[in-house]
Amino acid sequence: MKRITDVAYGTHPRQKLDWYLPDSTGFPLMVYIHGGGLEGGRKEEMTAAGTQLAEAGIGFVSVEYRLYPDAKYPEFIEDAAQAVAWVTAHRAEYGAGEALYVGGSSAGGYLSMMLCFDPQWLAPYGIDPADITGWIHDAGQPTTHFNVLRERGVDTRRLIVDEAAPLYHIGTAERLAPMLFIVSDNDMENRWEQTMLVLSTLKHFRYDESRIQLKVMHGSHCHYVVIPKEDGSNAFADIVQEYITK
Repeated sequence: MKRITDVAYGTHPRQKLDWYLPDSTGFPLMVYIHGGGLEGGRKEEMTAAGTQLAEAGIGFVSVEYRLYPDAKYPEFIEDAAQAVAWVTAHRAEYGAGEALYVGGSSAGGYLSMMLCFDPQWLAPYGIDPADITGWIHDAGQPTTHFNVLRERGVDTRRLIVDEAAPLYHIGTAERLAPMLFIVSDNDMENRWEQTMLVLSTLKHFRYDESRIQLKVMHGSHCHYVVIPKEDGSNAFADIVQEYITK
């Protein structure tokens, strides 16, 4: 496999991404958005997962984006959309095939859900979220993100569903791409319940349930993303590989 780091998809210093490439060509590709509460996190956190997936024949792109306190809503969503569009436009240059998956963990899961459920972010690039091969939403907040509430001066424990909430946009599209949701049985407070509400809302709008999957992990919030298993492998990479190869 080959790793190519700090490829710019924009002009800001944080608008960069890392590629993890298999030795083959025509491989499926995942664009991944890291977590960190929209105020922390780095693309390099996914080195183990990206390496493992590339060695298994799946391309992986780890995206960095603007964060609080320098960024404000919705700049991090705009960055995520710009990164997906840049990868879409350039993937063939790196040997990738047509299959494109997009996902993220925690704050990255919030961003992936915003791109998935609200088409306005990818529309300027001519991309319909329903045309993405699959989405992987890992323990993201489907209500308005707590740090967006903090920016507004609102109690961060509030559950607000407005234009900045992925939940707000469910039901506005006639079709959705296949998607996988991941959450832990001992996740951060209220995250399990909110994830179940997303699934229930998708069911309420009669989206095809056969295209919507749930993976329940045992442990704390996103522990499986960066903490290696006993055998040294990465559990998140295992989940992604299983989902894509199926």
